[in-house]
Amino acid sequence: MGNKKRKEKNHHKKQKRKATGEQGLALSYVQDWVFRDSHPPPPSTAADAVNHDFLPQVARKLADPVVFELHSHSNRSDGFLAPAAVVERAHRNGVHVLALTDHDTMAGIPEAIEAAQKYGIRIIPGVEISAVYSPRLEPGTGEPVHILAYYGSSGPSRYEDLDNLLSNIRDGRYLRAKNMLLKLNKLKVPIKWEHLTKITGDGVAPGRVHVARAMVEAGHVENLREAFNRYLHDGGPAYAVGTEPFAQDVVQLIHDTGGIAALAHPWALKNPVAVIRSLKAIGLHAMEVYRSDGKATGFGELADTYELLKLGGSDYHGRGGHDESDLGSVNLPLATLYGFLKMARPVWCNAAKDILLNFAEDPYNTSLEKIMRFVIPRKSKGCTTVNSGKDIVDLCLSSWFSNDEKEDNEFEAIRFMLADTEISKKVMQVPLSSR
Repeated sequence: MGNKKRKEKNHHKKQKRKATGEQGLALSYVQDWVFRDSHPPPPSTAADAVNHDFLPQVARKLADPVVFELHSHSNRSDGFLAPAAVVERAHRNGVHVLALTDHDTMAGIPEAIEAAQKYGIRIIPGVEISAVYSPRLEPGTGEPVHILAYYGSSGPSRYEDLDNLLSNIRDGRYLRAKNMLLKLNKLKVPIKWEHLTKITGDGVAPGRVHVARAMVEAGHVENLREAFNRYLHDGGPAYAVGTEPFAQDVVQLIHDTGGIAALAHPWALKNPVAVIRSLKAIGLHAMEVYRSDGKATGFGELADTYELLKLGGSDYHGRGGHDESDLGSVNLPLATLYGFLKMARPVWCNAAKDILLNFAEDPYNTSLEKIMRFVIPRKSKGCTTVNSGKDIVDLCLSSWFSNDEKEDNEFEAIRFMLADTEISKKVMQVPLSSR
């Protein structure tokens, strides 16, 4: 009997050490990507550490977890804070990786990336795309669906295709807002267009939150919650539709442009199972499950059923108040972070190859500003002149990619194609530390 207990105890120890070793490997992988610019590489492998009966201290004590915030908004859509202010707040809250996912625009990404240099935060270029799910792809039918897209440091390949889609959605937002104001006026809740555009600011397409803010300022309701509950909720008396594309087309486009597609807040859907099943068949990678109040009941199991990565984020808008989740408040498990990066990094790498290959094939007729729109190097006292195509390749890869990824045969081939290419009329000044 004693031998049996000892065997069971030893087996339990081995299983525990194996799990701890796997956890250490996952942590090392995540930290290597997140802190590549500022932290030395972790000890060789967690397996070696286990063999020597120890793990790196940070793997043994997860007192300082790596914090990812994968759902946030700025005033470039319906948030209240500027992108730089969102980054600053994220830093104060201990966030290491921030995805800015404004509604139907990526206009705030450059400002966020620039601000993040001060704090050492890594910015994932993202966007939350408004769509409609209709099983038969029939115009004017279906329910609203939001799809989160996460891109790499070079942004989307075929950027123009994504930008055209987002531009069409934003144009539809203006028509939608005017229709909402017309409905509100008929309901004896008058809001002036000039009042709404003053709230949104220049170049920002109006959304429901902007209309709700105008209603609060005009004294028609006490707060945003009342505005939505009484007038602006899906199907509400002042609700109006825009020109949103079908969710199936959005997921396909994200897939085709080198992004990771995730279904946002599925608990808000009327028929989440049908939506998830259909979008998974198109290429959906993930869905939100984790929230600041814990997992949404049943959605973790739904993600497992359809083999989707379980993600989550605060959906921070900066409204203030006790009912809003703050940046970094959603605790994503280490396994989730590891799974996200393992899935995303090859996709992002391929997108960078597509972008750079297109540049290599026609470097003199390619806009460097478009290629470098999300590539803002680390700050440094010194600067260097980027005046060759090869320099552009190295700069685009920068710290997002490991040495093995940078030395990939396809990237080497692109460097060779650009070896004699001079950027004579498009000289750029960039910090030395980005090289």
